[in-house]
Amino acid sequence: MQATMLSLIPLIAPFLLLIYAGFLSMNTPQKSRVFKVREEVIGLVGILIALISSVLVFRYGTLQSAVLGWNELGFALRLDVLSVSMFVMISILGFVILRFSSNYLEGEKRKGAFFSRLAITIASVELLILSGNVFQIFFFWVVTSMCLHSLLIFYRNRPQAVAAARKKFIVARLGDASLLAAIICIYLSMGTGDLEAIFSTTQHPDFVMDGLLNWATGLLVIAAALKSAQFPTHGWLIEVVETPTPVSALLHAGLLNAGPFLMVRMSFLMIESSTASMMLIVIGGLTALLASVIFLTQPSVKVALGYSSVAHMGFSLLICGFGVYTAAILHVVAHSFYKAHAFLSSGSVIDVVRSRKIKLPKRKGSILRVTLSISLALGMYFFFCFLTGIHPNQNFSLMAIGLIIVMGLSQMLVATVDSHGRVKSMLLAMGMALLVSTSFFTLEHGTRVLLTSQIPELRQPDFLVRWTIMGLLACYGVVILMQLFAPRLKATDFGFRLGIHLRNGFYVNVIFDRMIGSLKNEKFKWVNLTVKEQSPSGAGTSTEQIKTPRAELLLNN
Repeated sequence: MQATMLSLIPLIAPFLLLIYAGFLSMNTPQKSRVFKVREEVIGLVGILIALISSVLVFRYGTLQSAVLGWNELGFALRLDVLSVSMFVMISILGFVILRFSSNYLEGEKRKGAFFSRLAITIASVELLILSGNVFQIFFFWVVTSMCLHSLLIFYRNRPQAVAAARKKFIVARLGDASLLAAIICIYLSMGTGDLEAIFSTTQHPDFVMDGLLNWATGLLVIAAALKSAQFPTHGWLIEVVETPTPVSALLHAGLLNAGPFLMVRMSFLMIESSTASMMLIVIGGLTALLASVIFLTQPSVKVALGYSSVAHMGFSLLICGFGVYTAAILHVVAHSFYKAHAFLSSGSVIDVVRSRKIKLPKRKGSILRVTLSISLALGMYFFFCFLTGIHPNQNFSLMAIGLIIVMGLSQMLVATVDSHGRVKSMLLAMGMALLVSTSFFTLEHGTRVLLTSQIPELRQPDFLVRWTIMGLLACYGVVILMQLFAPRLKATDFGFRLGIHLRNGFYVNVIFDRMIGSLKNEKFKWVNLTVKEQSPSGAGTSTEQIKTPRAELLLNN
């Protein structure tokens, strides 16, 4: 009884948000009184409740309320290290976004309606991560999607936002159907929707995956991929630049994380399926690769941030496919705070002026210097693995993630070693690379210790998963080498044409638009344009007739 009562304490935070939203949505005299209650107060109370929940988990361990429903399906709250960690993160982000919105919407006639929708969305996300039953996960999975849709179309006179919301609605319903089918398979196989019962069954030594559970894990991967805007259904996320900035911050820092969170929440089941692991590696790995490269070619800040979020979500799902769920949660939390700051400060004139003062050293394009940079990055990586006792036969997945990070560090080292920069800059870059490597392995170990009761132990991948990982790493290596030799590649006709295709995202979004008819709107009149560009070789100009939506043309200009 005491455990049940304690597990209900976190309900105070979302209920306060729902009450606040209810008063704001009513056209009564009490509405003006509610506005006198600053949004910061609601946010601060939420943070306080999240911290109290953390203390309860530290003091009593995992707490779960009784199921309110029928035949082990219904609503239940679960307090454990994973849920309270995400609860604290969402509470802090909610406080910051509510406070930012107060100034952002100053003078807006529909300010009350916006805050009402925003408060309901934050409350729904909190109830999603606190779920103790698969039915509750599905219910608030759908509710958060519908709340996001209402925020995306807050300004109905913005055609680009309406078109993006339409695509998001279609993708979200496909994801909802996948999640519902997965839950049905889990319930039919295990006879319960209670998370504690599911986790206990999967951890039993005699547990064997049956056909229904294999289907369930695959459907869960599809639901997570659709929720987190994975390739090729990512186009809607790139086009929501016309939505209010607080909505973009909440979307990229909070709602997109539902996909990786679902994988980590169901990790005891997911790790039992090699098929699901390979699906995560292929979908997440290719999405992270393509989106990160396309991100580098985008001239618009918000569009670039959109591709950045797609890449980060892909990387999080990729890590889940590796079986290193602690690194996935670590990455989700870090990305959430970074992306919230990036969007909320995207209009800062001061930051724009400061960025213009930064001058990167000019690259030489020397093959010897690039090779030296890669060797330095690999040397630091293997030295740290040796120092911490990480062995490839025992920690293959962890070393694979570290190798991807090393590929990124090589970019940092090449920028200074292969340039006219000073020796001091080179030493500073090496120090930063070493710091990043040390931080990753240290924080990953700390997160593993913290979440040890809520995630499965790190396992060695089987033969197929191991070769899938190695194939993906080879693809990453080829792309990284192309980027490292970018000064030489850029001067070729192939590099010039590749840059154009990358900037347009390989036209996947256009194909998706045609499939669902998202541009069949009279506000989206097609415009014929003649594009003339000169190739780097100077051999001549390329003239091409293209069609583009008028709204997209105005947006890009």
